[in-house]
Amino acid sequence: MDQETIYQVLKREIRDRKIPLSLGKTCPVKCTFCYEKDHSYYRKTFDIPLTTQEHWRFILDEIKKMPTRSQESWVIGGNEYMEWTDLFLHPRCMEWIEEFLETTDKNIIMFTVGYVEPKRINRLAEKYPGRINFELSVITLGKYRKQLMPNGPTAEQVLKIIDGPAVTSANFYSFGPQTMSADAKAISKINQKCLLWMGCLTPLKTLDEETTRVTRIGRQHLPDEARRIYESDLPNIQMIHTESYITAFLNRKKIAKTLDSCELEKSDSVVMAGNVYRVLSMMRPNRARYLYVPNATLGGDSDCSTLLTFNDVAARLSNQKRVYLPKVIMEGSSNEEKDISGNYFEDFAARFPRIQFKVLKKVNSTLSNRKLYEKGYLRNYVEDYLGNPLSKKFESIRLPN
Repeated sequence: MDQETIYQVLKREIRDRKIPLSLGKTCPVKCTFCYEKDHSYYRKTFDIPLTTQEHWRFILDEIKKMPTRSQESWVIGGNEYMEWTDLFLHPRCMEWIEEFLETTDKNIIMFTVGYVEPKRINRLAEKYPGRINFELSVITLGKYRKQLMPNGPTAEQVLKIIDGPAVTSANFYSFGPQTMSADAKAISKINQKCLLWMGCLTPLKTLDEETTRVTRIGRQHLPDEARRIYESDLPNIQMIHTESYITAFLNRKKIAKTLDSCELEKSDSVVMAGNVYRVLSMMRPNRARYLYVPNATLGGDSDCSTLLTFNDVAARLSNQKRVYLPKVIMEGSSNEEKDISGNYFEDFAARFPRIQFKVLKKVNSTLSNRKLYEKGYLRNYVEDYLGNPLSKKFESIRLPN
């Protein structure tokens, strides 16, 4: 790849507040559940070589030109035009992170499955309090760890990282009885301040059969695992994420109110994924024509409006005259109206000249992210989902063919 193309890709990622380091190869961790193992079917990436000191100097200088905004953090790693990898495997990653924190006033977000030296990262957190959002991908500490993460760090290494001030949040999942709940207790025992992000891994169509089986077992046992954690009364903040059906149900009133505010006609078609379809069919039947669109691009068990693509929508269109699209579908990088596959709204609309497309601007990622945090507590899941008879009605609503 020529140098001009490399620097153009780096600039694109930087515009989206990324620190685009590269390993120069596919991620060697090879987690069996990783969505990046084969992303060619939904987005194109560039093979950027191993980040050199020259590249780093360019990256840092470009970032320094960007204004510092309150409540904004820079993500270590490009994930729009580059493959997402565990960048702590880069031999100079920690050195460059320290330089970034020392020479700028910007905050950072870091992700890793545990490839970081515990004492060094904890010293860094103490030196720059409040500037590091360290999201540690624990995944699981139990019997499935070796199967799902054959090249990953040991559970002992992960626990050493957690035992200190650096880790902001730890994410881990249900894989059956005494998995997520056991991990929650183990993590809380050594760190009562880090946020516990929990739920299930969603199998997409590219995952192998055994990994898919294990993740689905986890979903079956999620209610019992959540109740065990709820009853343990751990001091940590506890959140459930990745489960769009839970998020949709817990936010059912807001979803209905948002639809009401859009002033739709009953003949208008409104695009939505399955769980929003269930909520509105239950709470606002016949308010409009609900156009259920499966997440066909990602496949598997994916069911999320944010992850719909224009090709998904196109496959469900027939004789509609006016179709409303949630803005959350087209909130691509650099404020461009494109989906997660990089397809532009303008190009999509041009394919259907007889259909009038309108955008529901109120249904955006800012709203969905805010509601995830407001309602996404494990306590709400146990009390307002598992303990609510209405959730059974919600689950029983069948999706159209």
